[in-house]
Amino acid sequence: MKDAVILVGGKGTRLHGVVLDRPKPIADVDGRPFVEWLLISLCLQEIHRVVLCTGYMGDIIESCLGNGSRFGLELIYVRDPYPLGTGGALRYALDHIHSDCLLVLNGDSYCRANLGEFYGFHKSQHSQATILLTRVEDTARYGSVEVDTDGRVIAFREKASAEHSKWINAGVYLIERDIVELIPQKQAVSLEHEVFPSLIGRSLYAKVCKGLFWDIGTPESYELSSQVLHSEFADLEQLYKRKIKV
Repeated sequence: MKDAVILVGGKGTRLHGVVLDRPKPIADVDGRPFVEWLLISLCLQEIHRVVLCTGYMGDIIESCLGNGSRFGLELIYVRDPYPLGTGGALRYALDHIHSDCLLVLNGDSYCRANLGEFYGFHKSQHSQATILLTRVEDTARYGSVEVDTDGRVIAFREKASAEHSKWINAGVYLIERDIVELIPQKQAVSLEHEVFPSLIGRSLYAKVCKGLFWDIGTPESYELSSQVLHSEFADLEQLYKRKIKV
């Protein structure tokens, strides 16, 4: 993996009553803009170049994060000309992405994962796209993902019932470049609702992750985020300071 992509272009309308003056990815969580924690976690796993797909208030995100040197990273910004969805934004940014296999993260959720193991699984399955899964008890907010014994995705459930899988999409993906090239240019396209469902039966896999997962997408989850993530982010901070010798 040469670089990573973070999708930070959404408006985050559900948080407007809580975070008024900034886009959701730079809302403060435990003393830092949330997306900084994602950047630190990538730096600690030897990712050195990150493309940020921006949109709403993209200039504020760029001013906040700068060129990435203070994180030990190179940051590249690609701003959507209009809302393109997660798939459309990824396609729009493709010329700025060096990797043949794209590591893609949602900018409003954190999942503790070993990216080397994730990449190894993706390659061993000869997958076209692989989704990281995390387990939650209540999948109603997210929908669920069903896989077979080999990890092949067989269904997405928008409204999961009790008998369905408790595994949900954790917002971390590995996608082969040729799949992204098939996304129509300058059109609004969703990875989650269009691209991934179209790959079922065509080498779409998922890998289970048992690490901590949290997203800040609702006022309730955002208000709890510093409390839930405090220990996790304190550990990241210490590892990061040790790495850059601050």
